[in-house]
Amino acid sequence: MPVFPASDENLRAAAALLAAGGLVAFPTETVYGLGGDAFNPAALARIFEAKNRPRFDPLIIHIGSLETLEKAADLSFLAEPARQKLMLLTSRLWPGPLTLILPKKRDLPDLATSGLPTAAFRFPDHPAAQALIRLSGTAAAAPSANLFGRLSPTRAEHVLEQLGTRVDMILDGGPARIGVESTVLDLAGERPRILRPGGTPRELIEALIGRVDCGPAVSGESGPGFRSPGQLKSHYAPHTPLKVCFRGELAVQSPDPAGAYLFFDPASRDQWLAGPGRGAGAQARILSKTGTLAEAAANLFEILHEMDALGASCIYAEQVREEGLGAAINDRLFRASARKE
Repeated sequence: MPVFPASDENLRAAAALLAAGGLVAFPTETVYGLGGDAFNPAALARIFEAKNRPRFDPLIIHIGSLETLEKAADLSFLAEPARQKLMLLTSRLWPGPLTLILPKKRDLPDLATSGLPTAAFRFPDHPAAQALIRLSGTAAAAPSANLFGRLSPTRAEHVLEQLGTRVDMILDGGPARIGVESTVLDLAGERPRILRPGGTPRELIEALIGRVDCGPAVSGESGPGFRSPGQLKSHYAPHTPLKVCFRGELAVQSPDPAGAYLFFDPASRDQWLAGPGRGAGAQARILSKTGTLAEAAANLFEILHEMDALGASCIYAEQVREEGLGAAINDRLFRASARKE
């Protein structure tokens, strides 16, 4: 499967393919998505088949303009306070890494929502994604462009490696800028609730609409009726087993000579390297050279892809501070550590 640069010509060809029921992998600011026509049940079925994705896990509907939202979401079912919050969020945080759970219209196939009366909607902040969706004349149901449960793709080559000929076209828009999936916020319930931490920090949402509830850090293994993607306990996992360690924990543990180690910043890595039995040849990586959570999030999946190819016995990953984008990073690490073969 060739990879095409996201040029104007290729975007037009990809949009025509999407409108005709094809599957197109495309860049967003979070991770690469696997897009199909959100109103075409056959295309939706192909998405689930290509990813080996269970049908109980709903898809996110990507729109190319705010006007498209009203074609798929039935906002008449929202209470007035929720409508006001929706207006604030979409005016300030869309386009961006925020997915909103809203009541759906009947025209949106149940396959896209796992039979739920609600759907997940997002307006991506990437020019290629926006152009593709607008040119297609539809909305794109687009989960991450990877095999279900595996590491998310932040580059076109990650898509090619995992999906290959399962997709009709791969658009290359360079590395994903944010690097973790969108935050999912449920506005259809009694109170706003974050179902999945992601690229929009909780603090930013609460600054706009006030306090929001958060779902449990880990949901059940399986079952119908998830309101959001990314709710399974095991998700985003490399092939190599991964263990999450608290900050400072690795510095006092005996090193695993066959292991690979992932640290937040140079200081924590250097502290570990200074311990007995460790040296310059150790397989150690850092998420952020500058010690910032934004850089760490952008590098997370890229570095995990790299470490997964080392042939290590285990990846030992240091937990980051639980604030801002750190909540999303830790969420992905803990779900990756829960992998079962």
